[in-house]
Amino acid sequence: MSELASLRVEQAGPLALLQDAGRFGVRRLGVTQGGPADPHAWAWANRLVGNPWGTATLEVTLGGLTLVAERDAWLALAGADLGATLDGEPLVPWRRFRLGAGQRLAFATPRSGLRAYLAVAGGFLAEPELGSLACVVREGLGGHRGEGRALSPGDTLAFRAAGQPSGPEEAPPAACPDYAAEPRLALIPGAQIAAFRGSSLFAAFHRPWRVDARADRMGVRLTGPKLECAIDSLVSEGIGLGAVQVPPDGQPIVLLNDRQTIGGYPRLGSLTPLACARLAQCQPGQRLWLRPQGREAAHNEFVRWRRGFE
Repeated sequence: MSELASLRVEQAGPLALLQDAGRFGVRRLGVTQGGPADPHAWAWANRLVGNPWGTATLEVTLGGLTLVAERDAWLALAGADLGATLDGEPLVPWRRFRLGAGQRLAFATPRSGLRAYLAVAGGFLAEPELGSLACVVREGLGGHRGEGRALSPGDTLAFRAAGQPSGPEEAPPAACPDYAAEPRLALIPGAQIAAFRGSSLFAAFHRPWRVDARADRMGVRLTGPKLECAIDSLVSEGIGLGAVQVPPDGQPIVLLNDRQTIGGYPRLGSLTPLACARLAQCQPGQRLWLRPQGREAAHNEFVRWRRGFE
């Protein structure tokens, strides 16, 4: 049987959270899903160390984290380039690497993207809360100690040590997004889209948007053309991942993993899960575009992506 091991947190950084696939089946209780803001990078990190779907990884936002290995381990890094180094030597994202006992893995600041995902062969260990390890700070659920908090100096991340993984050592170039490029995010039109003025709909899909500084795991505000809707407010209804709410100021808010479970603003529609993943890597001020996509096409695209990790 493999032995327990750990990584020690020497420096915590602004936000480093343990995330598995998410917490489902509990939204009727007012509990949101959590999970990785960028499931594409999260899934690739796990794949590169041979972990099955759903295994918990560490989501590192903005960098600033330093970890020290208590024993040898195989890890993988995917997602944003946060200037990671291994004992001072640069680490390239989207590949597997060995971390020896006593070595330091450090993250600096974002060079490209916002969130990096660190997976360890065998997976990080913690006690599930409502069936998941996903850390949601706002709700005080999940994470490395079950208290819904980010890592702090002196914390340890437990895992069950595993041998060298089989499978790919690095992700193919086609799987590695260019985070500096302007993304075109797929949006499935929603039930209230007909209530928006025609000129607003034209602007929504033909003019650029910028990511506002008011962005976190709960949602991302976009700034751009003012969207006008004949509906001021609605009876609150369930809110899914990627819902694009439009408050009275006409500037849309895209709701992400740690969103509230209900809301009453009219919705332009919903970003697809893969579009949400890409949005989660956009830095404040970055320009992007929205493009409409049908529900069936979006479903087929997601199924093809998901099958790639089976």
